[in-house]
Amino acid sequence: MRVIYDTRTDTLTIILRDGMVSESDEERPGLILDYDAQGNVVSLEILDASQRVEAPNEVTYQLAGIG
Repeated sequence: MRVIYDTRTDTLTIILRDGMVSESDEERPGLILDYDAQGNVVSLEILDASQRVEAPNEVTYQLAGIG
């Protein structure tokens, strides 16, 4: 998984898996989901991220359920 914040376009992209995008749908205004040919979500994009996400240039990774 990769997280990319593009300050120039103010877009936050979360890539869940590598693969070719076959279809993109704007599920809600400013939220785009990208799907592969099998219908799996490949990535999601948040437009105008600085207005929608608390700190788009910071990432906290937390692993739950260990131990």
